[in-house]
Amino acid sequence: MKLAVIPARGGSKRIPRKNVKMFCGKPMIAWSIQSAIESRCFDRIIVSTDDQEIADVAQIYGAEVPFIRPAELSNDHAGTLPVVAHAIAWVNSRGNSIDEVCCIYATAPFILASDIQNGFNILNDLDADYAFSVTTFPFPIQRAIRITSENRIQMFQPEHFHTRSQDLEEAWHDAGQFYWGKAKAWLLQKPVFDKCSAPVVLPRFRVQDIDTQEDWVRAEYMFQLLFK
Repeated sequence: MKLAVIPARGGSKRIPRKNVKMFCGKPMIAWSIQSAIESRCFDRIIVSTDDQEIADVAQIYGAEVPFIRPAELSNDHAGTLPVVAHAIAWVNSRGNSIDEVCCIYATAPFILASDIQNGFNILNDLDADYAFSVTTFPFPIQRAIRITSENRIQMFQPEHFHTRSQDLEEAWHDAGQFYWGKAKAWLLQKPVFDKCSAPVVLPRFRVQDIDTQEDWVRAEYMFQLLFK
Protein backbone atom coordinates (compact mmCIF):
# COMPACT_ATOMS: atom_id res chain seq x y z
CA MET A 1 0.00 0.00 0.00
CA LYS A 2 1.12 3.56 -0.77
CA LEU A 3 -0.01 6.22 1.68
CA ALA A 4 -0.06 10.02 1.53
CA VAL A 5 0.04 11.85 4.86
CA ILE A 6 -0.71 15.58 4.92
CA PRO A 7 0.11 17.10 8.33
CA ALA A 8 -2.11 20.11 9.08
CA ARG A 9 -2.04 21.46 12.61
CA GLY A 10 -4.62 24.04 13.61
CA GLY A 11 -2.39 26.33 15.66
CA SER A 12 -0.55 28.38 13.03
CA LYS A 13 0.76 31.53 14.70
CA ARG A 14 2.27 33.81 12.03
CA ILE A 15 -0.57 33.29 9.53
CA PRO A 16 -3.67 32.34 11.57
CA ARG A 17 -5.69 29.45 10.12
CA LYS A 18 -3.08 29.14 7.36
CA ASN A 19 -4.03 25.62 6.29
CA VAL A 20 -7.64 26.56 5.47
CA LYS A 21 -7.15 30.21 4.52
CA MET A 22 -8.33 30.88 0.95
CA PHE A 23 -5.47 30.85 -1.56
CA CYS A 24 -6.25 31.67 -5.20
CA GLY A 25 -9.80 30.41 -4.92
CA LYS A 26 -9.42 27.35 -2.68
CA PRO A 27 -8.44 26.62 0.92
CA MET A 28 -4.66 26.25 1.01
CA ILE A 29 -4.73 22.56 1.93
CA ALA A 30 -6.98 21.78 -1.05
CA TRP A 31 -4.10 22.29 -3.49
CA SER A 32 -2.00 19.58 -1.81
CA ILE A 33 -4.95 17.18 -1.68
CA GLN A 34 -5.76 17.84 -5.32
CA SER A 35 -2.22 17.10 -6.50
CA ALA A 36 -2.09 13.92 -4.40
CA ILE A 37 -5.31 12.70 -6.00
CA GLU A 38 -4.18 13.65 -9.51
CA SER A 39 -0.89 11.79 -9.09
CA ARG A 40 -2.76 8.44 -8.79
CA CYS A 41 0.10 7.24 -6.61
CA PHE A 42 -1.85 6.54 -3.44
CA ASP A 43 -4.20 3.95 -2.05
CA ARG A 44 -5.14 6.34 0.74
CA ILE A 45 -4.69 10.08 1.30
CA ILE A 46 -4.88 10.98 4.99
CA VAL A 47 -4.82 14.39 6.63
CA SER A 48 -3.36 14.30 10.14
CA THR A 49 -4.85 17.17 12.10
CA ASP A 50 -5.97 18.20 15.57
CA ASP A 51 -8.51 20.68 14.19
CA GLN A 52 -12.12 19.93 13.25
CA GLU A 53 -12.42 22.73 10.68
CA ILE A 54 -9.32 21.48 8.87
CA ALA A 55 -10.74 17.95 9.01
CA ASP A 56 -14.04 19.10 7.47
CA VAL A 57 -12.31 21.00 4.64
CA ALA A 58 -9.96 18.10 3.93
CA GLN A 59 -12.87 15.70 3.56
CA ILE A 60 -14.72 18.08 1.25
CA TYR A 61 -11.73 18.04 -1.11
CA GLY A 62 -11.32 14.28 -1.12
CA ALA A 63 -8.94 13.32 1.70
CA GLU A 64 -9.61 11.01 4.64
CA VAL A 65 -9.42 12.13 8.26
CA PRO A 66 -9.78 8.80 10.09
CA PHE A 67 -8.39 10.08 13.40
CA ILE A 68 -7.76 13.31 15.28
CA ARG A 69 -4.08 13.77 15.97
CA PRO A 70 -3.23 13.47 19.68
CA ALA A 71 -2.35 16.59 21.64
CA GLU A 72 1.26 15.53 22.27
CA LEU A 73 1.84 15.61 18.49
CA SER A 74 0.04 18.90 17.95
CA ASN A 75 2.11 21.44 19.86
CA ASP A 76 4.58 23.96 18.47
CA HIS A 77 7.49 21.55 18.86
CA ALA A 78 6.00 18.45 17.21
CA GLY A 79 8.17 17.36 14.28
CA THR A 80 7.19 15.84 10.96
CA LEU A 81 8.83 12.46 11.62
CA PRO A 82 6.73 11.47 14.67
CA VAL A 83 3.55 12.83 13.07
CA VAL A 84 4.01 10.69 9.96
CA ALA A 85 5.11 7.68 12.02
CA HIS A 86 1.93 8.01 14.09
CA ALA A 87 -0.24 7.99 10.95
CA ILE A 88 1.56 4.91 9.57
CA ALA A 89 1.23 3.05 12.85
CA TRP A 90 -2.48 3.92 13.01
CA VAL A 91 -3.12 2.56 9.51
CA ASN A 92 -0.97 -0.53 10.07
CA SER A 93 -2.83 -1.33 13.28
CA ARG A 94 -6.04 -1.66 11.24
CA GLY A 95 -4.67 -4.62 9.28
CA ASN A 96 -2.94 -2.80 6.43
CA SER A 97 0.61 -3.18 5.17
CA ILE A 98 2.21 0.06 3.99
CA ASP A 99 5.28 0.05 1.76
CA GLU A 100 5.85 3.69 0.77
CA VAL A 101 4.62 6.90 2.35
CA CYS A 102 4.67 10.45 1.01
CA CYS A 103 4.41 13.32 3.46
CA ILE A 104 2.94 16.29 1.59
CA TYR A 105 2.89 19.64 3.30
CA ALA A 106 -0.48 21.38 3.49
CA THR A 107 1.02 24.70 2.42
CA ALA A 108 2.54 23.58 -0.89
CA PRO A 109 0.26 25.05 -3.59
CA PHE A 110 2.96 24.75 -6.27
CA ILE A 111 3.23 20.97 -5.96
CA LEU A 112 2.46 19.07 -9.16
CA ALA A 113 1.17 15.53 -9.56
CA SER A 114 4.10 14.85 -11.90
CA ASP A 115 6.57 15.84 -9.15
CA ILE A 116 4.96 13.35 -6.79
CA GLN A 117 5.18 10.64 -9.44
CA ASN A 118 8.80 11.50 -10.15
CA GLY A 119 9.62 11.34 -6.45
CA PHE A 120 8.13 7.85 -6.16
CA ASN A 121 10.20 6.64 -9.11
CA ILE A 122 13.41 8.13 -7.69
CA LEU A 123 12.76 6.59 -4.27
CA ASN A 124 12.54 3.12 -5.74
CA ASP A 125 14.97 3.39 -8.65
CA LEU A 126 17.74 4.50 -6.26
CA ASP A 127 16.58 2.26 -3.39
CA ALA A 128 16.68 5.28 -1.07
CA ASP A 129 15.17 5.66 2.38
CA TYR A 130 13.67 9.00 1.34
CA ALA A 131 13.32 11.14 -1.78
CA PHE A 132 12.31 14.74 -1.26
CA SER A 133 11.93 18.00 -3.16
CA VAL A 134 14.96 20.31 -3.37
CA THR A 135 15.95 23.42 -5.27
CA THR A 136 18.98 25.68 -5.58
CA PHE A 137 19.82 28.76 -3.52
CA PRO A 138 19.57 31.89 -5.69
CA PHE A 139 22.93 33.21 -4.43
CA PRO A 140 26.17 31.46 -3.41
CA ILE A 141 25.84 30.60 0.28
CA GLN A 142 29.63 30.80 0.67
CA ARG A 143 29.35 34.59 0.27
CA ALA A 144 26.58 35.07 2.82
CA ILE A 145 26.93 37.90 5.33
CA ARG A 146 25.59 38.60 8.79
CA ILE A 147 24.67 41.91 10.43
CA THR A 148 26.46 42.15 13.77
CA SER A 149 25.15 43.55 17.05
CA GLU A 150 27.11 46.72 16.22
CA ASN A 151 25.13 47.06 12.97
CA ARG A 152 28.15 46.16 10.84
CA ILE A 153 28.71 43.55 8.14
CA GLN A 154 30.63 40.31 8.58
CA MET A 155 31.08 37.44 6.12
CA PHE A 156 30.33 33.91 7.26
CA GLN A 157 33.18 32.65 5.06
CA PRO A 158 35.55 35.60 4.44
CA GLU A 159 38.00 33.30 2.65
CA HIS A 160 35.61 33.40 -0.33
CA PHE A 161 35.53 37.20 -0.70
CA HIS A 162 37.65 37.02 -3.85
CA THR A 163 36.28 33.72 -5.16
CA ARG A 164 34.27 34.08 -8.35
CA SER A 165 30.64 32.99 -8.00
CA GLN A 166 30.98 30.50 -10.85
CA ASP A 167 33.86 28.79 -9.01
CA LEU A 168 31.81 28.10 -5.88
CA GLU A 169 29.98 24.81 -5.37
CA GLU A 170 26.25 25.09 -5.97
CA ALA A 171 24.14 24.66 -2.84
CA TRP A 172 20.65 23.22 -2.50
CA HIS A 173 17.89 23.43 0.08
CA ASP A 174 14.73 21.59 1.01
CA ALA A 175 11.88 22.86 -1.15
CA GLY A 176 9.32 22.12 1.58
CA GLN A 177 6.77 20.35 -0.63
CA PHE A 178 6.91 16.58 -0.24
CA TYR A 179 8.95 13.74 1.24
CA TRP A 180 8.61 10.22 -0.09
CA GLY A 181 9.94 7.53 2.21
CA LYS A 182 9.91 3.83 2.85
CA ALA A 183 7.45 3.05 5.63
CA LYS A 184 10.20 1.41 7.69
CA ALA A 185 12.35 4.56 7.51
CA TRP A 186 9.45 6.70 8.75
CA LEU A 187 8.62 4.30 11.57
CA LEU A 188 12.25 4.20 12.70
CA GLN A 189 12.26 8.02 12.35
CA LYS A 190 15.49 7.92 10.38
CA PRO A 191 16.81 11.42 9.59
CA VAL A 192 15.63 12.78 6.24
CA PHE A 193 18.69 14.95 5.57
CA ASP A 194 21.05 12.03 5.28
CA LYS A 195 23.17 10.12 2.75
CA CYS A 196 20.37 7.56 2.28
CA SER A 197 18.06 10.25 0.85
CA ALA A 198 17.77 11.21 -2.82
CA PRO A 199 16.90 14.62 -4.31
CA VAL A 200 13.86 15.41 -6.42
CA VAL A 201 14.94 18.59 -8.18
CA LEU A 202 12.40 21.39 -8.67
CA PRO A 203 12.89 24.66 -10.54
CA ARG A 204 13.38 27.61 -8.22
CA PHE A 205 10.41 29.50 -9.69
CA ARG A 206 8.04 26.86 -8.29
CA VAL A 207 9.31 26.99 -4.73
CA GLN A 208 8.11 29.41 -2.06
CA ASP A 209 8.02 29.05 1.72
CA ILE A 210 4.80 30.48 3.15
CA ASP A 211 5.53 31.45 6.74
CA THR A 212 4.70 35.18 6.79
CA GLN A 213 2.09 37.46 5.25
CA GLU A 214 4.72 38.72 2.83
CA ASP A 215 5.41 35.11 1.75
CA TRP A 216 1.69 34.61 1.23
CA VAL A 217 1.30 37.64 -1.05
CA ARG A 218 4.37 36.67 -3.07
CA ALA A 219 3.08 33.11 -3.43
CA GLU A 220 -0.28 34.32 -4.75
CA TYR A 221 1.43 36.48 -7.38
CA MET A 222 3.63 33.54 -8.38
CA PHE A 223 0.69 31.16 -8.55
CA GLN A 224 -1.38 33.50 -10.72
CA LEU A 225 1.51 33.89 -13.17
CA LEU A 226 2.22 30.15 -13.36
CA PHE A 227 -1.19 28.55 -13.30
CA LYS A 228 -3.90 31.05 -14.20
